[in-house]
Amino acid sequence: MEAGLVERGRDVVGHVTRVGYVKKIITKRRRTRRIVRPPQVAPPMALQELFVSCLDVFKGPGTVPSPQDVQKLCHILDNMKPEDVGLSAELQFFKPSNGVKSDPRVTSTTIYKCDNFSLCMFFLPATGVIPLHNHPGMTVFSKLLLGTMHIKSYDWVDSVDSDSSVQSSQLRLAKLKADRVFTAPCDTSVLYPTTGGNIHAFTAITPCAVLDVLGPPYSNEDGRDCSFYKDHPYAASTGEATVKMEEADCYGWLEEIEMPENSEIDEIEYLGPRIIEHR
Repeated sequence: MEAGLVERGRDVVGHVTRVGYVKKIITKRRRTRRIVRPPQVAPPMALQELFVSCLDVFKGPGTVPSPQDVQKLCHILDNMKPEDVGLSAELQFFKPSNGVKSDPRVTSTTIYKCDNFSLCMFFLPATGVIPLHNHPGMTVFSKLLLGTMHIKSYDWVDSVDSDSSVQSSQLRLAKLKADRVFTAPCDTSVLYPTTGGNIHAFTAITPCAVLDVLGPPYSNEDGRDCSFYKDHPYAASTGEATVKMEEADCYGWLEEIEMPENSEIDEIEYLGPRIIEHR
């Protein structure tokens, strides 16, 4: 008898998640077999280059990468392909569902995380949504690897410590930074702690995969928790902020809310190419 490995299941992006042992009858004469361990496979050059660059670029909480460093990371991410992180458009997750409704829950996986930055991916099925949320004190690079999605993003107009009547009404004025559809491959989006669309929402039109670089990563202990918002048209509020009528469509009122129902993200193990941590 000989034991062999067989695939038992795949995760939402098509990676093998469970294996089982089966036994098969060996009818030929038994032979002595030498076990050869496969050599360690080097990660794709782009993924390793991204990791090494992040080590140099991100200096910790309270810092923002220089324009030159932002350009360097964008150049790497702009040229990254799904295969660099073990994905392919041929995976079942990214193929048309033929009318079969899929679970709209979003899934994520972490490639690497340290105190200064994290590399993670988000997988959104068609109609999947990551609600409007912020990134306090963080610089974030988002690269759409596969699929088509709608992105809506805002930046605050007033400062956090404003004592205006807008604050007291639990609504804050925000300026619309993006409200459009993106299809992979496309350029990397960059948001900063206070600019670039720090508050954004993703809505998948087709199954999507997004690679995010966050520096520093979310941390409840360090005050970088995620907050959620609901946006209201500018004309829907009588707040004292004044915006020219012809510019009203470029603004909205954001209301902080509890995490929307059914918006929790399932975490799965990363099974793609591994980075090499030593330099």
